[in-house]
Amino acid sequence: MEQQHGKSRYFFLTGATGLLGNYLLRDLLLAGHPVAVLVRSNRRMTARQRIENLLQHWDRELGRPLPRPVVLDGDITQPDLGLNACDLRWAAEYCSAIIHNAASLTFIATSQESEPYRSNMIGTQNVLEFARQAAIREFHHVSTAYIAGLRSGKVLESEVDVGQQLGNDYEISKLAAEKMVRAADFINTPTVYRPGIIIGDTQTGFTTTYHGFYAALQLAHTLASTHERDAQGLVCTSGVRLNLNGDETKHLVPVDWVAAAMVRILTQPALHGQTYHLTPRQPVTARLIRDVLEESIGMYGTQLCGADHIPANDNEAEALFHEHIRVYNSYWRNDPEFDYHNIDKALPDLPCPDVDRSLLLQLSRQAIEANFPTPTKKPLPWEFDVANALDVWTDDLTDAAITRTLLLDVRGSGGGQWQLLTHLGQLVGIEQGQHPDCGNICQTDVTTFSRIARGETTWSAALQQGSVVLTGPHGSTEDAVALLEQLIGVTV
Repeated sequence: MEQQHGKSRYFFLTGATGLLGNYLLRDLLLAGHPVAVLVRSNRRMTARQRIENLLQHWDRELGRPLPRPVVLDGDITQPDLGLNACDLRWAAEYCSAIIHNAASLTFIATSQESEPYRSNMIGTQNVLEFARQAAIREFHHVSTAYIAGLRSGKVLESEVDVGQQLGNDYEISKLAAEKMVRAADFINTPTVYRPGIIIGDTQTGFTTTYHGFYAALQLAHTLASTHERDAQGLVCTSGVRLNLNGDETKHLVPVDWVAAAMVRILTQPALHGQTYHLTPRQPVTARLIRDVLEESIGMYGTQLCGADHIPANDNEAEALFHEHIRVYNSYWRNDPEFDYHNIDKALPDLPCPDVDRSLLLQLSRQAIEANFPTPTKKPLPWEFDVANALDVWTDDLTDAAITRTLLLDVRGSGGGQWQLLTHLGQLVGIEQGQHPDCGNICQTDVTTFSRIARGETTWSAALQQGSVVLTGPHGSTEDAVALLEQLIGVTV
């Protein structure tokens, strides 16, 4: 476990439940880095349940349980990020780097207090103030390549605001947020990541959101469903006319590559303090996107009529298509050329995959076959809720005489990490997370922990069977087992 300035090297991640945040969390945990996530509870699920839902997906995909992050229930739009005093103290002690990934993708605002301004500007301001109060100087900010707005020609990674015209409220709010981060004098030079339009996983097609490219795909699929198919199973939509000439370029970028590139940079301090364009070398054209949509849906006849053409709506379905796609009109324009000097220098061995017809067809067909699913709104059941079983020990202890004696690392659904706190050799409480003062580690899985908690086995027996592993310079195995037995003695 890395340390910095006496702190445990926890990454404090916002936006973990979004598509990119989902992958950042997975990749950081896979690489063995401790992560704390700021997540807002909603009416259906607690913050911890929301994170558990997405981690259970990765457990199934990977075929093994991931470690669990520390989940902090909060909201970037609230002062102090909506955190209680205990969580604020914990974050100030444990976290040494912020990854500010949370953002609203809303394109059109109803007011300066609505989205995207509320999340992208007020939220960024609150995260920066949190960093100032917690004395966290390492700051990683997820911006967007589209702060370039309506620029043409080459856009350098070193350029920010050159007086460019911006295309929508999203771009306005993201440029303002990036400028806020750069102006903060209480952090080190920030590391800024500017992805293009994020699409699904190149290997699995997985995505959790359907914006941009997927919005057009879903609307076209809906439109096709209102038409009769011919003998070949195709749909003719000759009445659909788009005000595009087909040569407009878009920088679509796979989420798995963006996350992989970011995690490599995040975990190599020598690469910090730069700005990185995370965009493909070759953009796709609007014509290719049109062709992919038609081929994947089994539809033909959509006409590209030029930028000055106002589409005529021949029927209700096509009128609805144009009304819904209108919100994305500001993106269906020609992109500038993005400079790649910093990203090429940092990651010469990790080029962005080609986003071509084959990949877009694969992603489109997978989304259609899955019927554009949204993440479940209901909490998935835990295998066993370890935090609930340990709740009796989680008093907020501040006694300087307390020793962090042993880290309990429980992998899998309902697991987490807790330090056993002792005084004069007796267990007096637990504390969430990993701390550099605690070198002794007890690692197990949720299944084993639940069997011990229910009295079906013991720590000693599980240790002998290999389902509990003790590592570190502990005084003796017997002392560690004695502490663990105290921990479980009241958690049945």
